[in-house]
Amino acid sequence: MADFRRVADEVAADIAAGRLRPGERLPPQRAFARGRGIADSTAGRVYAELARRGLVVGEVGRGTFVRAAERAPGPALAEPAAARVDLELNYPVVPGQSALLAAGLERLRRPDVLDAALGPVGVAGTAAAREAAAALLSASGGRTAPSEVLFAGNGRQAIAGAVAALVPPGGRLAVEALTYPVIKGIAARLGVTLVPVPSDEQGLRPDALADAHRAAPLGAVYLQPTLHNPSGTTMPSQRRAELAAALERLGLHAIEDRIWAFLREDGPEPLAAHAAGRTVLVDSLSKRLAPGLSLGFAVPPAGLSGRVAAALRSGGWGPAGFALDAAAGWIADGTVESVTRAKRADAASRQRIAAGRLAGAAVRSDPCSYFCWWDLPRPWRAETFVAAAARRGIAVTPAAAFVVGNSAAPRAVRFGLASPPPEALARALDVLAEIAAAGPDDTTVD
Repeated sequence: MADFRRVADEVAADIAAGRLRPGERLPPQRAFARGRGIADSTAGRVYAELARRGLVVGEVGRGTFVRAAERAPGPALAEPAAARVDLELNYPVVPGQSALLAAGLERLRRPDVLDAALGPVGVAGTAAAREAAAALLSASGGRTAPSEVLFAGNGRQAIAGAVAALVPPGGRLAVEALTYPVIKGIAARLGVTLVPVPSDEQGLRPDALADAHRAAPLGAVYLQPTLHNPSGTTMPSQRRAELAAALERLGLHAIEDRIWAFLREDGPEPLAAHAAGRTVLVDSLSKRLAPGLSLGFAVPPAGLSGRVAAALRSGGWGPAGFALDAAAGWIADGTVESVTRAKRADAASRQRIAAGRLAGAAVRSDPCSYFCWWDLPRPWRAETFVAAAARRGIAVTPAAAFVVGNSAAPRAVRFGLASPPPEALARALDVLAEIAAAGPDDTTVD
């Protein structure tokens, strides 16, 4: 039976993050139970727990609704209380990058170039785009040939295309037990069941993957070997080689998410370099450059190229011609490399801020990463801490957002470092340290 408190934590986190808004109606309990794969009685306990916490209110004959949040007692930061410090979303933008990008767009002002960029383009892109993308991906480790590259509208669509190509509806996709939350939504929309696989300090365990495959056949495995989100760990080369051997032995394919890997200049070779015939590598430019630039890459083995291309086309996940042309130019003229170097320095600087402001806290990360994982001190629970931080104008992500299956969520939160200015980040981390030290009894509002 699912732990009703874990499910309540997930709903509470959605409320704290604004994904469920004040006044929004929750599904009837039976529909909620079906949607979550839990018993009707468990759904009843979830709703009762949410009401006990003051997060929802039931109205006879109408249903259960999210309560309006109480007004915060006062601002914790120098900004007005309404100014939300977002440590949940993680979109790095460094000073001066817009000027660099603007310079690279000059050639697109020529009518003939713009005409071509505004025309239709397929998932194979253009010859110039394939050359540029292959050079970029090869610079990150491994060897990518231009003919191997496929394009998607963004990184999420590249992941979705790979999943759709490898796992049929009703099939099973292995993931790390703590994983990128978006993969849960992708799997649900494709009718795919996620199977959590245990990891250790070196990453996903090949023996646990084999156990999961023996229990019931898997269609593929999705994982983030470099700068894993949310833990920040990077799988060493030896574990990658062991995992590659397991993939070959089990006849499985992997989807390797390298969207954050650009921050590790000296990182291990991609898993795809160890298991070239078994790995679909996915990447994008949204973190390297800017969230408003949407372009994803998928590099499947030769035998899977047609299937992945067909999945991208049928899903409507192909690239936009303008973004493709602009990105090819920025890669070729060195703009992407310049911005990448600046972001590596920025991430390292922000990690130093976090280390100083949260000294002594059980925070895990990588010196190159834009996010941190915080094992909270007792008696804090993740959803209670998230709610307390939200009342002080700070958004962080509870561990439940990254949990797959019915496992209890750790007493932990993930916080991103990329979005606020450094001064606001430092002040926000000071407030989080103050909240953690005070304890839930001193910060919660009944």
